[in-house]
Amino acid sequence: MAEQKKKRRILKPLLLSAVALAAAIQLVPYGRDHSNPPVTAEPQWDSTATRDLAKRACFDCHSNETVWPWYSHVAPVSWLLQRDVDEGRSKLNFSEWDKPQKEADEAAKEVREGEMPPWFYLPTHPEARLTDAEKQALIAGLEATVGAKSEGHGED
Repeated sequence: MAEQKKKRRILKPLLLSAVALAAAIQLVPYGRDHSNPPVTAEPQWDSTATRDLAKRACFDCHSNETVWPWYSHVAPVSWLLQRDVDEGRSKLNFSEWDKPQKEADEAAKEVREGEMPPWFYLPTHPEARLTDAEKQALIAGLEATVGAKSEGHGED
């Protein structure tokens, strides 16, 4: 009996501290601005099918048309999502084609190698899960639309 009271005396402050911390981190502003910048230019897509596949699998992180789910408003998840979107847009942004795109020529390779879309994105975005045929179509479409880095397999 005394043991249970002792556990409660420890557990209650820990639980209250965890709740207070969870509430306090909601005040950190990073990851809270979920407005999307305007679309200034898109690539000349080889087909609407390629754009549709890219929209399903890539646009949430690689465009200014991000769909922000409800959990993107809850810290610390909001911080992680904002970081991922910021990083994705900095490497390739299909909505700002009027600016240099550092890694556009690697897009098809990333899809081919299974790097994109990332594994952790797929459980919460089942629409981004592509069939083998869709994956091949996206790869071919990206190569036709944005080009491809030389496939001399010694390159990184």
